[in-house]
Order: sequence, then C-alpha cells, then structure tokens
Amino acid sequence: MRLSIVVPTYRRPELLARCLAALVHQDLDPAAFEVVIADDAAGESTRATVEGVALFARPVVRYVPVTGSHGPAAARNAGWRAARGEVIAFTDDDTVPDPDWAAAGLGAFERDPALAAATGRTEVPIPPRPTDYERNESGLATAEFVTANCFVRRAALEAVGGFDERFRAAWREDSDLHFALLERGLKIVKVPSAVVVHPVRPAPWGVSVRMQRKSQYDALLFKKHPELYRKRLPTGRPWDYYAIVAALLAGAGGVVGGSAAVALAAAAVWLALTGRFVARRLRGNTLRPGHVAEMVVTSAVIPPLSVFWRLSGAAKFRAAFF
Repeated sequence: MRLSIVVPTYRRPELLARCLAALVHQDLDPAAFEVVIADDAAGESTRATVEGVALFARPVVRYVPVTGSHGPAAARNAGWRAARGEVIAFTDDDTVPDPDWAAAGLGAFERDPALAAATGRTEVPIPPRPTDYERNESGLATAEFVTANCFVRRAALEAVGGFDERFRAAWREDSDLHFALLERGLKIVKVPSAVVVHPVRPAPWGVSVRMQRKSQYDALLFKKHPELYRKRLPTGRPWDYYAIVAALLAGAGGVVGGSAAVALAAAAVWLALTGRFVARRLRGNTLRPGHVAEMVVTSAVIPPLSVFWRLSGAAKFRAAFF
C-alpha cells in the first residue's frame, strides 16, 4: 500500500459522505491507496455512512472507532497507526479534495525519497463581503502547514511520535507536528497541485466567543517550541486585549473605591478600545445588521475571555506564556 488517506470525523456524517465521495474517485490506482475514517464519536451513523461507501468503493475504505483519548489529534493518531500506507495523507471530513489531490501529493514522495512531509494548496471560497467568522476561516488558505491538506511519510510520524494528544481541540495540533518535523531537520515541501477545497461551514451566532477556548493551546505550542512559535507565528501578544481588560479592572476598582472620576475615565478607555476592535472586525466584511450586532456584542466579551483562556493555558501547561 503506497498511500493511506486518514480522515478524522466527529458526528458529521453528511459532510463526511461528501468528502468520501471525492476521496473514492481519486485519479489514482485504487490498489495504491486506502481511505481510513477515524471516528472520534464512535457513532453508528458514521459507521453506517463509511460501511455504505465501502461496499461499492474501489479503493479500500475502513472505519476505525476512536477510544481512550479524544480530540482531532487523538483521532488522527488512531487513523495513521491503523493505516497500511508508507505515506499518510491527512484531510478533514468537511473538505472536498480535487480528483488528482492524492496523486499529486504521493508523486512528490516518489520523486524524492528524502522527503518527510508535503503540504498542498487549500482553497477556502468566501463571498466578497464575508462575515468575520468566514474571513477568519479563510486563513487556512495561507497557513503554512495544515492537517486539512498534508502528506507525511510514516517513518517521519513515527520519529516525532505522531500528534500530541494534549491538543484536544482543532487548534495548533498541526503547527505542533510541523514544528516537530522542522526541529528534526526533516524535509518539507509545498505541492501547489495537491488541491483541497475547504468550504466554510455555517456557524451559530456568536461562534467567535466559543472559539476563544482554543487560546489555551497556544501556551502548549509555545512551551514545546518557543523559538519556532516566535518565528513562524509572529502575531505577538494581544496587547489590545490586555489593555481592554486593564480598563475593565480599573473601572471596577473605581466603582468599588468610590472614585467616579477613575470609573468614568476607565469606561471611556474601554469604550474607545472596544469600538476600535469592532471597527477592525467589520472592515471589509458584511455590514448586515445582524452581523454588526454580533460584532458589537462579541467584541465586548472576547478580550476578557481570550485573556482568561491564555492565562489558563499558561497555568495548565506550566508555560511562561501570556
């Protein structure tokens, strides 16, 4: 078996069926590859979806229930460890790989025996005036290394121990693998012809608030790879968030201490900083009333929540990170 395609999934059988339809019709000899679905929910609906496709697919399609540790990192580990291929391709259950995606990725390894990993091109179609969430999701298209579209030699995965299962959310586990490969001096290339389309899924109102929980995993990534974190993710500290939180604390202190002047001054600073944050999130995006209202409300909540989760991550993973 030359190639194993590993897809982690969690309670999204409809999206998985769309992805599987693209994977089983790859322009590659069916005997050369297999598709391994790692089901993090180990649910019957997903099993039925996979087994229904497996009945008629020409490449081998296998279902792997995930037990023990959970999360996308654990699911990918379960998938690649159960796989048979020399090269492991990773994508997500909500993607649509191009017909020649697998062949393009595998071809890079066949041309270069020293190659450890390759990353393809991920396309994220969004409207001309997207929502804030859609624009954030479109960042996958410019990310350096994402598990929605990458190929890794099995020997390289074994050398780094696979994915770190402490990354229990879909955040930074791909950067952790990337950095682990780089720190060992392993060769990684880009294969622009290996294309995966990653449509943006519909999201509930206020989704950006829920996503702040992922910030804790920045601390783990920083702890493991401080130099590469600074070099490859030069976003810096969110000083604007800290300033907003400081204004909130100062305002609360003014109220408790009976100083109206301090409370009013702090409120003015908070309002100015939060207003600038709202404007930044709306710039170039849709100005539909519902979206504007969402940006106003969530922009008041995000800074303190993000700071909380960053500091929680620093404490949880014992990292000098803030």
